[in-house]
Amino acid sequence: MASNETVFRMRFGKIYRLLLDKAVKKGRTEEEVHQVTAWLTGYSPEFLVQAMDTDLTYGDFFRQAPHPNPNREKIKGVVCGVRVEAVEDPLMREMRYLDKLVDELAKGKAMEAVLRQNAR
Repeated sequence: MASNETVFRMRFGKIYRLLLDKAVKKGRTEEEVHQVTAWLTGYSPEFLVQAMDTDLTYGDFFRQAPHPNPNREKIKGVVCGVRVEAVEDPLMREMRYLDKLVDELAKGKAMEAVLRQNAR
């Protein structure tokens, strides 16, 4: 398994394309992935598309997020065998939040539920 620093240095576009592919293969749209990513980070969908073709690292993508959603802490569950809310490294936890949101999309969860619109 790659160390956190290795993941932090990976290109945003490489990882984001994998997330897009995962959701699209399960019948979701790229726009839906952009929507949940924008909800999580505060980036615009237009920025996300443009950033895929830059040298922006995955770590910097989250470090520089313009408006992390305060409701992101309501994201709970397991991704790749790891409980998201138990991830100690704050930056890695942000990355796992996005993984979890895309997993929920791919599993067919309603957008309202993915975006924690009724979570308390």
